[in-house]
Amino acid sequence: MTLSASPSPCLVIFGPTASGKSDLALALADRYRGTIINADSMQIYKDLRLLTARPSVADEAAQPHRLYGVLDGDQVCSAADWRALALTEIEAALAAGRVPILCGGTGFYLKAMVEGLSPMPEIPPDLRADVRARVEALPGAEAWDWLQRIDPVAAARIEPMDKQRISRALEMFEATGRPMTDWQAQPLSGPPPGLSFTTFALNPPRDVLRSRCDLRFDMMMERGALEEVETLLTRNLPSDRPLMRAVGVPELAAHIRGELSRDEAVTRAKAATRQYAKRQSTWLKNQIITSFSKNEQFSKRSEGDFFAFIEENGLIKV
Repeated sequence: MTLSASPSPCLVIFGPTASGKSDLALALADRYRGTIINADSMQIYKDLRLLTARPSVADEAAQPHRLYGVLDGDQVCSAADWRALALTEIEAALAAGRVPILCGGTGFYLKAMVEGLSPMPEIPPDLRADVRARVEALPGAEAWDWLQRIDPVAAARIEPMDKQRISRALEMFEATGRPMTDWQAQPLSGPPPGLSFTTFALNPPRDVLRSRCDLRFDMMMERGALEEVETLLTRNLPSDRPLMRAVGVPELAAHIRGELSRDEAVTRAKAATRQYAKRQSTWLKNQIITSFSKNEQFSKRSEGDFFAFIEENGLIKV
């Protein structure tokens, strides 16, 4: 395998949950001596290996996997944080003569890499801590009401109980006197120099995806997803930590607290998973520019189509 001429190729894989992204990434890594770099905002954490559908131990050992399970659940990883971490891993992969393969379902992470980010000022740590403490102390949707008064555009894009994103918008205003949407309207920084991104997408039909989401959640439960959440809850993490809002956690936590039966928790968690997959499909349709896509679940039958696209376009030579 040889890399194509400069700029260096970087493959990107995006699609809704349960579409087969990890399997496609492994197939590409096997064929092109790749390093798979996580682009999923939940799989970056050490906790909840099963519930976040991280690659198996065997798959992680088969080819290099980076940024999987590297952060503690008490940390918050922004798109800018992830981009910096991923760029370090991309550089390391290229230095080793390997093809970097970004794989994940967090569209904003991938857009941050491929298109860049708007310039954002640093928030003083003491101000950040103060805003987050105030937000956490407010009952119900009062923090969202606060945001709606100062930045209605941002509030319209944020769920009323998403205290982590609400805090981020409020602390930006408190630090600068300008709404976060003003900062986000600034020109993007653009892609990193020296890299050429090729984006692949998997987007199975909705009925196939719904069935796959349900089946996979049943398998997670059989393998110990409930026990994972029980262990997570013993850590008493703040409710605004991203991992506490991972798909399936609120529902299974409600069962553990005795608020839902097991069957009702699973039913709601499956519904949340399907809704998340639908949002990812919408993001794929409206926000991600793809080089090559398949409207089906990834399979060994379809992997040859991805190989052919890469080789016919001279992206990587085998």
